[in-house]
Amino acid sequence: MTDTAKGSSLYNWTQAIYALHAFSLLTGILGAATVVGAFLIGWPSLIAVILNYIKRSDVRGTWLDTHFRWQIRTFWYGLAWVALCGLFVVGTLGLGLFIVWVPLGFVALWFIYRVARGWMALRDGKPMY
Repeated sequence: MTDTAKGSSLYNWTQAIYALHAFSLLTGILGAATVVGAFLIGWPSLIAVILNYIKRSDVRGTWLDTHFRWQIRTFWYGLAWVALCGLFVVGTLGLGLFIVWVPLGFVALWFIYRVARGWMALRDGKPMY
């Protein structure tokens, strides 16, 4: 990890983005929303993804760039999986609604894993691959 003021500031931005994603996950776990729903359409995660794109050029070429890529991919790949689940429900004329909760449960666990693993690697000063 760099000791420059810019490096420290960017590290704090990355921490804040993980915190926003974690807050969305907690909202889904503890609240009336689902984990998947809270992560994809909850305001903390949406703000986090917007911040990722705003600050992305600032981290380019640093080890924090790997964390930004990790965070952005977590959001968009998760959205893609949820969209596929939605298409499955539509394609089965609603009958898939009874089993679509299984893959959505895996997506929820995957979100939790990605945020936890990324945040721990950031804390340890390690890039994400």
